[in-house]
Amino acid sequence: MEKERLEKDPRFGSVNLERRKHPRFSLNLPVEYWDRETSRIHYGRTGNLGEGGILLYLPEEIEIGNSLKLKLFINSSLVFISIEAAVEVIWKGHPCGDNREHQIGVKFIDISEKDMAHLKYFLNSLMDLKNNPNLDIPPRLLSALGINTRTPF
Repeated sequence: MEKERLEKDPRFGSVNLERRKHPRFSLNLPVEYWDRETSRIHYGRTGNLGEGGILLYLPEEIEIGNSLKLKLFINSSLVFISIEAAVEVIWKGHPCGDNREHQIGVKFIDISEKDMAHLKYFLNSLMDLKNNPNLDIPPRLLSALGINTRTPF
């Protein structure tokens, strides 16, 4: 009887296994993006960022498999840098938030060595901030750097 009940009852649970090769950082940074075949620029923002890709919040839905060009604006050592890359949409979510932004997961498919070096330098500086418990960085400064202070790195 107990065995039959266990077989019929649904089992619930969840496991969140990180499958990424590179860590992601919760960041709210501005981006410009455009279809690779047109030059009409659209604007969005990042949700998180890593060496392999970006979570984007965009005003429009973009289909999985589409390629985009994007320009990411970062502040590295108090110098503003733009990084340009070709990306491919690998997943999409439902519209969310007050602005009904679409969550779009993209991976880098073409990025210059120079821009990748800038990105790695920026991400490594964030890792240094995260791993240094002696730093007492005011949340306003972190926010000015584009680092989301509401969620952990």
